[in-house]
Amino acid sequence: MEKEVLAAIATITGTAIGAGFLGIPYVMAKSGFLIGFIHLVVLALIVMLVNLYLGEVILRTKQTHQLPGYASIYLGKAARIVMIFSMLFGIYAALVAYFIGEGQVLSFIFTGTTQNSLLFSFIFFVVIATLIYFGIEALKKGETIGMFAVLSIIIVLAVVFMPKMNFENLSYVSHNFADWFFPYGVILFSFLSFSALPEVKQEIKGKEKVLKKAVIFGTLIPLIVYTIFSVAVVGFAGKATPEIATIALGKIPCLLAVFTMFTASFALGNAIRDVYKLDLKLKHFQAWFLAVVVPFIIFVFLYYFRLATFITVLEWSGVISGGLTGSLVLFMLMKAKKYGDRKPEYQTKINWAIATILILIFVAGIIYQFIF
Repeated sequence: MEKEVLAAIATITGTAIGAGFLGIPYVMAKSGFLIGFIHLVVLALIVMLVNLYLGEVILRTKQTHQLPGYASIYLGKAARIVMIFSMLFGIYAALVAYFIGEGQVLSFIFTGTTQNSLLFSFIFFVVIATLIYFGIEALKKGETIGMFAVLSIIIVLAVVFMPKMNFENLSYVSHNFADWFFPYGVILFSFLSFSALPEVKQEIKGKEKVLKKAVIFGTLIPLIVYTIFSVAVVGFAGKATPEIATIALGKIPCLLAVFTMFTASFALGNAIRDVYKLDLKLKHFQAWFLAVVVPFIIFVFLYYFRLATFITVLEWSGVISGGLTGSLVLFMLMKAKKYGDRKPEYQTKINWAIATILILIFVAGIIYQFIF
């Protein structure tokens, strides 16, 4: 496989596999593994299709933009505002989730309980805020290596714990029909990689024909990894699976959670800081404050009033950010097929029937989140 394809696959896969996968075994254990696995496969295919649509939009456009730029070109200023909101909401929610999760995991590692999570969340905030403020470039360069390290650790954990599985844990199905939809938001969040495609376009410049292959493999790899990890954890812990799956496996496996949430927080924090700094022309301190301090303030508020957990924040991020962005991409492609200024290296089929079905799925996810 060509190095450009491998680099593109690594970018898409690395964007998807952040820390959301840590919550997949919990939602699967609650709904029933089979129900959760259906969500896993269906949502992987939906995200793959929408990514292929977005890839065609990008290939039909000569200039390179981020998602708000493409929305503005094909759908107008209002769509650009919605896309910016979608990106900001998704990143802020993810950062809040990681403040919650990192605090719980570090507290569990050092004290054997999650009761001291607020203290460890604050310590994590100080570390990540300092690194993002000073922009440690060496850490940015290690993101691809970090992604391969995460994949390797997940597979090792699965191999270690699969022999300890109780297959009855995998056969459980919740009798509460509402629980069957519970995995949707977390699993959708765990596959989201829309923002990676503009970066991929720059990585494969001159070899744009490989984009389709990169999108397909970049979605299938997370699907395989999430399946292996979930089988091992749910098979081992069953209905006792905690919100952050590695806590069920012990302190050493929890180091995986620490690592993935750290790298994901660093990448997201830098990304949103650069949006404020480069796109909105804010000063460095203002951009850093909005990117890191504001989500921590939101986290403290939610923690104090007990308004959110690791899982609920991931759910809201998945259904809102994923649903809005996915829906906009569908409309963008239908316009790009008519008004794009270059011939794409591949084409996908889309019509109002396909778009309507996908939008209804996204809307149903949002409605479920508000109701339940």
